[in-house]
Amino acid sequence: MRTLVVDHPLVAHKLTVLRDENTPSNVFRRLTEELVTLLAYEATREVKTVPVEITTPVTRTTGTAFAKPTPLVVPILRAGLGMLEGMMHLVPTAEVGFLGMARNEETLDIITYAERLPEDLTGRQVFVLDPMLATGGTLKEAVRFLFRRGAESVTCICLLAAPEGLKVLEDDLGDLPVSLVLASIDEKLNEKAYIVPGLGDAGDRLYGVAS
Repeated sequence: MRTLVVDHPLVAHKLTVLRDENTPSNVFRRLTEELVTLLAYEATREVKTVPVEITTPVTRTTGTAFAKPTPLVVPILRAGLGMLEGMMHLVPTAEVGFLGMARNEETLDIITYAERLPEDLTGRQVFVLDPMLATGGTLKEAVRFLFRRGAESVTCICLLAAPEGLKVLEDDLGDLPVSLVLASIDEKLNEKAYIVPGLGDAGDRLYGVAS
């Protein structure tokens, strides 16, 4: 598994504002989009392309286009939805699928409660969006799910990761073509499995808490 932490002043600045507990939801959403676009620039560096012939106002020339099948972007519900627009700003012609996974609090098993994906992902480069890599359980199962469908490679874009979650992915997915693109690797998980220093619950900060 290849892990890349994007070291850029703009990434560091936007992440700092996201971490601040005083940042309101509307600003949090906007900065998440901007940060994901920066991360996506690195995440798509190895996207498959083909040469295409085009005509400019001056002459004929050879350009570049996405190869078929086009990339597939898969946000993990619900917090991953807050990252989708930032990704699509960079790759607007990509297709989008959805995957909902959650942990059963009694058995601790990861269950799939929703999915909207092609049955056959053969040859597809898949980009998974999930803000927080904490314990690693959900993201690990999501990646396994995509490879069972035939995905060629999977790139996970996360805002933050904990060392514990990284180890889970490395131990379980090390033999698969998986890449991980992050804004930061944080210190640890606390007793409630929150990333420290982290930024709190990404879903709640994006969308608020429904009561």
